[in-house]
Amino acid sequence: MDFLLKDIIRYRRDLHQIPEVGFKEFKTQQYIIKALKDMGYSPNVICETGVYVHISGKQKKCIAFRADIDALAIEEENNCEFSSKHTGFMHACGHDGHTATLLAFAKYLTTLDIFNQSILLIFQPAEEGPGGAKFICETGILEKFDVNAIYSFHLFPDLEEGTISTKPGPFFAQATEFDCKVIGKGGHGGMPQKTNDPLIPFTKIIDSYQTIISRNISPFNAGVITVGKISGGTVRNIISNSIDFYGTIRAYSQEDTEFIIKRMKEIHTGIEIAFNVKIENEFRILYPPVINDESLYKKFLKISSQFNFIQGEALALAEDFAFYQEKVPGIFFLLGTRNKEKKFTSPLHSSSFNFDEKVLLEGVKLFAKLLEETNEI
Repeated sequence: MDFLLKDIIRYRRDLHQIPEVGFKEFKTQQYIIKALKDMGYSPNVICETGVYVHISGKQKKCIAFRADIDALAIEEENNCEFSSKHTGFMHACGHDGHTATLLAFAKYLTTLDIFNQSILLIFQPAEEGPGGAKFICETGILEKFDVNAIYSFHLFPDLEEGTISTKPGPFFAQATEFDCKVIGKGGHGGMPQKTNDPLIPFTKIIDSYQTIISRNISPFNAGVITVGKISGGTVRNIISNSIDFYGTIRAYSQEDTEFIIKRMKEIHTGIEIAFNVKIENEFRILYPPVINDESLYKKFLKISSQFNFIQGEALALAEDFAFYQEKVPGIFFLLGTRNKEKKFTSPLHSSSFNFDEKVLLEGVKLFAKLLEETNEI
């Protein structure tokens, strides 16, 4: 695969300079289309800014590989020759690397002659939001091309460079956002008896949330409720009329997610009665949990000895690849980018996230081995 290194570096660095957010990846799309046409493919547009290529094999049955192509609204702090040219936007989550890997894999496929099964390459928009995978699936493309397995990966700076990690079953959590407001009655801090301080019931809500995880969810089922933003009040000696708070729920099944939301609403109702306040709440269930197929994982393990592989653990992160897995069996894995010597240690979604492109070759090699292991060639 070393013959692809120059190409994969060029792809990644070109893409890194033109970051675009979900469903606005028009320059990115044109770059992908041109690169694929230069290889001899006839790429197709999907979901406005997405791209796909279908490679016919002897059989209609198909294996798919997916890369997400969108960036984030983050100002880049890296000072390198290929830094973002779009002010206020950056590939801070490594999707430029994912796209470069799939482009390089596409070029690798041009060196092969015969495919037993067909191959589908999906360059997907809007993973960061609102979840482009859902819209791709709704086009019916997986059914149209009889896809029976799908693979994808994410760069991961918590793992050492070149390390590959995944696990069978639940891997990433289902994510839910919530926005809540406790409405009481404000007034002077020196005369609290004339107010109905929303801060007191708010603290009881936070305490009660934790009992959902510790006492209502099975200890064998993981879950997280995090309140990450709180706002209320204007000055130190005035009791606020209301407290706004915002957070996230992470769980590994739809059932647990729905139960957690139900209990949170019940807690709100109880607090309203106990403290004579009003509580407004809004819940938005986002991506489903990423659940890796057991049989595909066994195939994954067969080739894992050829890589620096470690068994993964379930993570409370979210990924819209889960929408594909609701339709067909799939495997999602992580590819480590951490390199202390080169100071590539910044976390995902950081303004200084960066990595050495040579690690992307491991992704191409793994895709190629997965293709070979499933007797696609």
